[in-house]
Amino acid sequence: MKLNIVLVEPEIPQNTGNIARTCAAIGAKLHLVYPLGFSISEKQVRRAGLDYWDKLDIEEHNTFKDFLEKYKPEEHNMFFVTTKGKKVYSEIDYSSFDEVFLLFGKETKGLSEDILKKYIRKTIRIPMRKTLRSLNLSNSVAIVAYDVFRQINFEGLEEISNYFDKNN
Repeated sequence: MKLNIVLVEPEIPQNTGNIARTCAAIGAKLHLVYPLGFSISEKQVRRAGLDYWDKLDIEEHNTFKDFLEKYKPEEHNMFFVTTKGKKVYSEIDYSSFDEVFLLFGKETKGLSEDILKKYIRKTIRIPMRKTLRSLNLSNSVAIVAYDVFRQINFEGLEEISNYFDKNN
């Protein structure tokens, strides 16, 4: 399965760096939708992703409209991650798809209300207590992305460490 992580107008460089590192670790493609709240050449982004940037499959999009024209939600398995989601992320059977897109909005506002209303049936959420606003963006990406891979038995990822076999 091919997993795509889409960050729509991310604002915090450290979050994007951490997400880039997660994408590199699991082989997911990272889509960055402009405008960004920083330059991807900034030290904070590079430091968070450090030695993973050369292992990252990344695609940049000038606008969210450009992204949606290239990857039409009606033709792709797209899920819009939001605290307002109709389904819990773990209710989706990702294993039935060849390719999945997980879309995340900016840290301060999330995805736009217009987009969420238009694709309400494709919205998913991470359960949490009502008294909290949201989780950190990089944590949210990791939670949902790893559940996608859990459902396909972590296909393509190292399942058993041989560290102790080599170092005993």
